[in-house]
Amino acid sequence: MSEEKEEASFSILRIYDEPEERRNVPESSGIASQHEHPAQSELDGVYGTPQQSPGPLTQHSLVYQEMSPMTPQEWALQALDRSELQASWLCEAEPGEEAEFSPSFLPGSEFGQPCPSPPPSEEVSSFLRAIPPVPDEVVVRQRTPRESWKVGKLRHGKKVYAVAISGSTHHVYTCGHGYIKVWDESALHAWDKAPRAQLNFQDHQNCVLTCKLFPDEQSLITGGLSRTLTLWDLAPTPRIRAQLASTGPMCYSLAISSNAQICLACFKGFVEIWDLQNQILIRKHEVPEYGSRCVDIVGNKFWTGGEDTSLYSWDLRSYQRLQQHDLQHEILSITHDPSEEWMLVGLRTSDIIILHSHRKEKFKAVIHKYIHHHNLKFASCGEEPGSYFVTTMDESIHCLAAPSLQRLFQVEESTEILCCDVSSDNQYLVTGSKNSATVYQLLY
Repeated sequence: MSEEKEEASFSILRIYDEPEERRNVPESSGIASQHEHPAQSELDGVYGTPQQSPGPLTQHSLVYQEMSPMTPQEWALQALDRSELQASWLCEAEPGEEAEFSPSFLPGSEFGQPCPSPPPSEEVSSFLRAIPPVPDEVVVRQRTPRESWKVGKLRHGKKVYAVAISGSTHHVYTCGHGYIKVWDESALHAWDKAPRAQLNFQDHQNCVLTCKLFPDEQSLITGGLSRTLTLWDLAPTPRIRAQLASTGPMCYSLAISSNAQICLACFKGFVEIWDLQNQILIRKHEVPEYGSRCVDIVGNKFWTGGEDTSLYSWDLRSYQRLQQHDLQHEILSITHDPSEEWMLVGLRTSDIIILHSHRKEKFKAVIHKYIHHHNLKFASCGEEPGSYFVTTMDESIHCLAAPSLQRLFQVEESTEILCCDVSSDNQYLVTGSKNSATVYQLLY
């Protein structure tokens, strides 16, 4: 399969706080900045302060147009007839920037706003008036949180580099140097409660940098400063099921397929592909040396990115490189939405890149802020309609509706946030930081 390389070319949609503020802002020139290539051979290289500041960002011409809220599925359907959409999410416009109108970006159906049409005839109007209204109790409305409430603090004792929370039991797993602590639901609404259990590693130098709950939330896999990936059974009490002997000294990121059969473990210069059912290493797949900070899997593709500023997609069957997107800034996180249609990529500059997993559609959110830590977590769809995601940028938490980009809430913490997770029932948000994890209850 032929390799495809794409230059970054986006337009911009702005985050808004009130419906009347919704706007989108096209951009034609993409991003321009200096490349960064810091080595990452030590733990401080992963979570420490960068040595280099980014170059200047390109100024953009702005144009605003209304955008109606849609679900990700409706958003995808709107774009089916477009061969390539150059777009991007969210931009905080700089003071003094002037808007310039371009005929190619006039309001139209491709952004969810229908073009003007003649008024309906009297016959049609009479027919529409005769249709009885739909009762409010049967109307399906989007369900997104309106705010968050800080309800508890989990005193881990050391830096929390990875965290996971289950939706079924509301157990939280805080991970770091030497041990994993397990917290039950009663601890979520407390400020100084002891953990339910502490899982100590034989090697006290072992540090968990990444963890993933299985889709059934009955198992957990962890990786980090150890030449093993550890599989945990969580019920009835947490215990080690197996240890998978990896070939790299430091695992930066993990990803699990939706059927829990495949696990990807990201190391410097390669990705290990594991058969979880048989606990067999399928392949050690080489990737660019500085392009393996993050990994995610969607269907028969997996994605990698890192300090070399490029996002790569790979075929999980042939292992051929499918795409390369040059994003001009270091990639800190990768995740996908629940429908597995869209990929979200967090950059060192706090920008969020959104790509369709199959079609040539690219979006970008520009925050204009240089950060050390960037985490992304999409909320589960569940049985309730609505879609949103949480992004943490250093001390800030942003919760944004998708794809309308309404800011649902924003929280500032006192220390840098190293990791985050949202429970699968969308009831809790947990963030990990210097020596504890903070629990937020999501209010709807």
